[in-house]
Amino acid sequence: MRVLGIETSCDETAAAVICENRGLMAHQLYSQCALHEEYGGVVPELASRDHVRKLGPLIRQVMDSARLSLATDIDAVAYTAGPGLMGALMVGSGMGRSLAWALGKPAVAVHHMEAHLLAPLLEDVAPGYPYVALLVSGGHTLLVEVRAVAHYTLLGESIDDAVGEAFDKVAQMLGLGYPGGPRIQQLALQGSPDRFVFPRPMTDRPNLDFSFSGLKTHVLNTLRGLQGVDERTRADVARAFEDAVVDTLYIKSARAVRRTGARTLVVAGGVGANRKLRRRLTGKLGAQDVDVIFPAPEYCTDNAAMVAQLGLIRLQNGASEPLQIRVRPRWSLDEI
Repeated sequence: MRVLGIETSCDETAAAVICENRGLMAHQLYSQCALHEEYGGVVPELASRDHVRKLGPLIRQVMDSARLSLATDIDAVAYTAGPGLMGALMVGSGMGRSLAWALGKPAVAVHHMEAHLLAPLLEDVAPGYPYVALLVSGGHTLLVEVRAVAHYTLLGESIDDAVGEAFDKVAQMLGLGYPGGPRIQQLALQGSPDRFVFPRPMTDRPNLDFSFSGLKTHVLNTLRGLQGVDERTRADVARAFEDAVVDTLYIKSARAVRRTGARTLVVAGGVGANRKLRRRLTGKLGAQDVDVIFPAPEYCTDNAAMVAQLGLIRLQNGASEPLQIRVRPRWSLDEI
């Protein structure tokens, strides 16, 4: 079975083909970062329009790269139906369901966060169940216990800003532009670890929830309290912010692994590409020997390979979608 996967939940347009026997055959991604940079974040209407322009050609590129015919070589279509931006989801879901109908093939709607949770299965060495997943992106910050496909327990989540959103907002404060994560990471390399020490939010509480709004406000108040902000100061603030975020994610992840007894931690989502976070989590997690798995960077950010993979898994278990196109901008993992 060969499945075409389509991803348009936010500002990445992506397509991929996966084969039941041969694995991932091809995947392509187009990022809209340059389009949204002048606005300091994703503009939903612009994102939707760009998906309309880019998705068709991208699917053709993927099919050419895999040396397959859309008309004769695709057995099913998987698409992201949520969570995400309503207009963006409608573009990918409309295309995916319509293609499946035109080809006379089954279609399956995929949960974006579940696809991230299972992204490590794309790698040669897949984690064994159960494992704890730290999902960190522009829209989500979650700790989830994964016992099997479709068997998830939410351990903790952000009660306000997602960690990726906090990176973007702090980058704006520092005049770094969008997207914020890679730019703060780069600037922080030049910063001093001692000049500023920012709080590690909610680490003094026993639960596994996160909060990044207060940390973001702390950065803003710090900048406002300075006489002037030169390049050295901006680097020091970036370093202090990144250190606080990484420490917070580390402390909560170690706590989650300890409570569940899991021997594996999977880090997924775009923020999972942060080099300092990867170094901090590698090796012993607290006092525990835990295998920490990071998907390849191209599978950390939004991509269609993970969508195609989850679609294949769902189809193997008999899932398919009716002709009605339905998207869910808000869709909890608990509802799977």
